[in-house]
Amino acid sequence: MKVLLDTGPLVALLNRRDQHHDWARGTAARLDTPLYTCEAALAEAHHLVSEVHDGARRLNELVDSGRLDLSFRYYSHAPRVSELMGKYANVPMSFADACLVTLAETFPDPRVFTVDQDFTIYRRRRNRAIDLIIPK
Repeated sequence: MKVLLDTGPLVALLNRRDQHHDWARGTAARLDTPLYTCEAALAEAHHLVSEVHDGARRLNELVDSGRLDLSFRYYSHAPRVSELMGKYANVPMSFADACLVTLAETFPDPRVFTVDQDFTIYRRRRNRAIDLIIPK
C-alpha cells in the first residue's frame, strides 16, 4: 500500500513543539518507505519549518535520505489539479492538497498521512473516498 505524506505530519516530524509531533513520529516509524509526496507539500513544509531550529536542514536531510518519493510532477497533471481546486474552491483546496489527491488517483489503494480534516471531504475519481492516517 502506498502512503502519501501531507504537509502537516511532515512539519510535525520536524517540530517538537507541534501538537502532532509524537503522533507523527510514532506513526511514521510504523510506515514502510518511501512515503510519496509532492513538491508543493515540500514547499509548504519548508515555509512552516523556517522558524524551527535546523528545520530546513533537517527537511533537506529527510529528502536526501531517500525515504520520500517526489516523483509526482505537477506539469504532468496540471489539468486535474486545476479541476480539483475548482471543484473544492469552497473548502478551499490548497495547491498541495490538489496535488496529493491527484497523486492518490495514480495508485489503487493509497492512504494519506495527514492532520488535515479537509481530506475527509475530498474524493478521488469516481467519488472514491481517500483512506486516511489521521489523528483520532
